[in-house]
Amino acid sequence: MKHIIFGGDGFVGRVLAAKLVAEGAQVVVADIHKGNCPHYANCDWLHLDVTKEEDFAQLKIGKKDAVYNLSAKMLSPIVTRAERHDFFWPVNYHGTVNILNAMLKAGAKNLVHFTTDMIYGHTKTVPMYEDHPVAPLGEYGESKLETEHLAQQWRDEHGFNISIFRPRLIIGPGRLGILEKLFKLVDMNLPVPMIGSGKNPYQFISVFDCANAAYLAWKSGFPNEAYNLGSTNPPSVRKLLGRLIKEANSRSILLPTPGWAVKRTLDALDMINMPIMDPEQYLIADEECLLDCSKAERELGWKANYSDDDMLVAAYREYRADKQKQTYARQVARTS
Repeated sequence: MKHIIFGGDGFVGRVLAAKLVAEGAQVVVADIHKGNCPHYANCDWLHLDVTKEEDFAQLKIGKKDAVYNLSAKMLSPIVTRAERHDFFWPVNYHGTVNILNAMLKAGAKNLVHFTTDMIYGHTKTVPMYEDHPVAPLGEYGESKLETEHLAQQWRDEHGFNISIFRPRLIIGPGRLGILEKLFKLVDMNLPVPMIGSGKNPYQFISVFDCANAAYLAWKSGFPNEAYNLGSTNPPSVRKLLGRLIKEANSRSILLPTPGWAVKRTLDALDMINMPIMDPEQYLIADEECLLDCSKAERELGWKANYSDDDMLVAAYREYRADKQKQTYARQVARTS
């Protein structure tokens, strides 16, 4: 059997592919990008755009193959309100349709599919279990929720085995996105504004823990279930950012703000097509969004092994290392 990873050159995909290759598994990475990853020497890579049905003709899927859908458009870069539907839906929804159809045609039925905790919307209960009400706050969450409906349809009509994961914000070395703005403020010793008091916990999930969840879903026979993925005992926003500032030897201070006022300001900027953050991010920034992950622990033997603050610091260190490389490259270019 093969392990076919759509979006396998992405943040989680690279870690999962390397993990499987290290075990001697036959891995196929299907992506539109190909990074400089050591494990590519021992796996196959196909240039494949999930939005193009014709691209799947080159891919040979076996009936017993394990398929992982990690292809997605994320909440970074920030796009305007008018652009969001056309930005998220082609990959997130229609790409999933193409993957499911390709599997159906090949007779393959085992899939690991990543969606997002953004399908829940505003916090109704704490902690949030997998049966928490779903009410996405934007196109990203909506596109992902619709893929869960697709998954249920394929289970019911075609006998698919689909394990769904709903991760919090995935973090680790090499992850930037919205964090880049935070890291720049810290590096420039500028105040770091918080939406609200910063007393609420903010839960991340490590890229390594996400990859391990996908791996364990395969080992467990692709349970037809949805699972939350989040860290254990997340610190408050204030403690999390304080640790980062200390690690960076920065003189930045944390600046609490009235959450309602900041949200209304960000709403106004969004309305005039000058977004600073995506509404799905800032609308819940001061809420107690805590995923309960005990179901994955019970049924898959999974657990979160990495802490939020350690992963945030690891992401910052990688960011700093990349900045130093860029500075060095510019200096070499000027002197050559």
